[in-house]
Amino acid sequence: MAYRKESNPISSGDAGVGEVAASLPEGLTEQDLVEIYAKTVLARTMDERIWALNRQGKVPIAASSQGHEAAEIGSLLAAQKDGRTFLFPYYRDLALKMTAGLTATQVMLSFMGKDGDPYSNGRQFPLQGADLPRNIIQISNVVGAGLTQSTGYAFACKMLGDDTVVLCYFGDGASSQGEAHEAMNFAGVHRLPIVFICENNHYAISVPQRLQMAVEDVASRAAGYGFPGIVVDGLDFLEVYATTREAIGHARTQGPVLLEMKCERLMPHTTDDDDRRYRPPEEIAEVRGRDPVARLGEYLIDQGFLTPDRVEQIKADALHEVDAATDAAEAANPPDVRTLFDAVYPS
Repeated sequence: MAYRKESNPISSGDAGVGEVAASLPEGLTEQDLVEIYAKTVLARTMDERIWALNRQGKVPIAASSQGHEAAEIGSLLAAQKDGRTFLFPYYRDLALKMTAGLTATQVMLSFMGKDGDPYSNGRQFPLQGADLPRNIIQISNVVGAGLTQSTGYAFACKMLGDDTVVLCYFGDGASSQGEAHEAMNFAGVHRLPIVFICENNHYAISVPQRLQMAVEDVASRAAGYGFPGIVVDGLDFLEVYATTREAIGHARTQGPVLLEMKCERLMPHTTDDDDRRYRPPEEIAEVRGRDPVARLGEYLIDQGFLTPDRVEQIKADALHEVDAATDAAEAANPPDVRTLFDAVYPS
């Protein structure tokens, strides 16, 4: 049964530092939040730079994670603290992959298609492929394909007696694909250790949610598969972290969970899209007023975890790191043509 989380851990209340620290979700510290904010700012700065480079013709395509950072990084932090998870992200998860450990230079090499790209050495869509040291795999850019792939991985974990919990990320558009039904139905029947995370930004490219589904919440569909569906404020780092932490525990002991992270897409679908054709300016302005990165920064200042000067320094440090990564990637060579057929296998 789907239910809405009514709590709002990140707020602009007047509680003191001690009170806030005492109310943080289990396993989360003030230092965790400060470190996560720095990583979030770095991911946002990188995302903005990638879009600027696309407009200069130096990056062929990108799908922005702006507006999705709390959903991605908050859930990743819960997974990292658990320590026994495996992740199947999707093409909009730049913030997740950077926070998981990819350096700014590695990310820029991938987006520019240069030698040294850690995923495909410049051969396919940026950041697509396997990152097994970080327990991350993304096989393709096909919408919804990761749902069945991640379910298969979870089934294998259960067969092997492995207590790993799989986190599968996808968008609201993918929830309308047949793979979503097949994966969730199979996971429900076999009580698999998997958390389905729908990053719902209310648009499947240019199609608004009301024209792609007749329900208000994707999470309500979980009832048809026999497992919990939970609506989460995907702009709230603390709520995302706490709910994902609970979901991982449930998946390990009882079976699947569907988390619907209500996000906002602050940018067009990809760099090839013009969202002004289907989104009125006032809607975009209103959405930007709920920016999760700004929201977290304001919270940390309000609660005394950071000073305004320290926030500005974090932003300056992120810009410096992205500048250095941009310079390194621009100076890097393209992949050697003699390696064109490396890692290509006949069918």
